[in-house]
Amino acid sequence: MSPQFDSAKGVRPRAARAFTLIELLVVIAVIAILGALLLPALSGAKEQGRKINCFSNLKQLQVCWELYADDYGGTLPPNDDVSASAGTAVLNFNQTSWCQGWPRTDTNTAGIQAGLLFPYNSQTAIYHCPSDVSLVQDANGNPLPLLRTRSYNMSQSVNGLGLMIDPDMGTNVDVYQPCFMKISAITNPQPSRLFVFIDENEGTITDAQFGYSMPNYTPGEWWDMPSNRHLQGANLSFADGHVEYWHWLVPMLDLLPPGQIGQQVPPQQLPDYNRVGGAMRIKLVDGFPD
Repeated sequence: MSPQFDSAKGVRPRAARAFTLIELLVVIAVIAILGALLLPALSGAKEQGRKINCFSNLKQLQVCWELYADDYGGTLPPNDDVSASAGTAVLNFNQTSWCQGWPRTDTNTAGIQAGLLFPYNSQTAIYHCPSDVSLVQDANGNPLPLLRTRSYNMSQSVNGLGLMIDPDMGTNVDVYQPCFMKISAITNPQPSRLFVFIDENEGTITDAQFGYSMPNYTPGEWWDMPSNRHLQGANLSFADGHVEYWHWLVPMLDLLPPGQIGQQVPPQQLPDYNRVGGAMRIKLVDGFPD
C-alpha cells in the first residue's frame, strides 16, 4: 500500500528507511571500540574488589596471630613448617606451626586445620587470596583442576624456627636468620613496620614461612617472592594489626623452575627487595644479625 496523501500539510509522508549495511557496520565498530575502552576499567574494578577481599583475609589472620600471643603470655605463634635446601637434599622441618602443609600439592585443608591459628578462626577461605588462580600439582608437577588452599606466608622474622639447631649449619637458626619470639621484643623495626603475613608469589610458595636471604648469608637472592597479582602489587599485614598494599616498581616474576629457590635479584628490583627486607629483622652488628 502506498503512503496516504496528507491534505492538511500538502505533503506525502516519507516511508521509514532501514539502516544500510555500511551504517550498521559503523555502529558495530563504535560499540566494539567502546567495549575495548571500558573493559580494562571493568577488569581493574573487579581486581580492586579482590584486593579488598585479600585485605580482609590478612586482617583476620592478623587478629588470630594477636589472639594467640595474648593467650601465651606474649609468645608469638611458632613459624616452623619449613622446606630448606641442603646441598642436593631438601630438608622439611615439619613442626607444630601457625600453619602446616604444602600449598603446591595439598588437595584439602588438613594442613590449615592442623595449624595453631585455626582455633581462632575456622574459616579456611581466609588463607587463600581471591586473585590467586594457581592450581594444585601432583607429585610430578602436573596441574590438577583444583585451586590451591593457601596463598599467604608468615615472615621468618616472627618466631621462624628461632632456637632450633639447623643440621646443615650446626648452629641455632637465629644466629644467621634472626627473629622475634615475643611480641614485647619487637623494637627494630617497630611493630608498625614489621610485616607478619604476606601475599606470596604463587611461583615461590612451598611451605608456611616467607624466607629472606640475610645480608651475611647469601645476599641479593629471592628465597620467597611477594605476589604480583594485585595490579603489580601485594598485600602485607603488620605486627601492630594494620594491613598495607605495596605496589612494585617492576613486576615480581618467578623465573626459576618450580620448587627451586635462590633467584638472583635483578638491579631494577633491588629497591623493592630492600623494601621487603626493611620490614624484617635483618640488621647487622659486627657482621652478625643483632
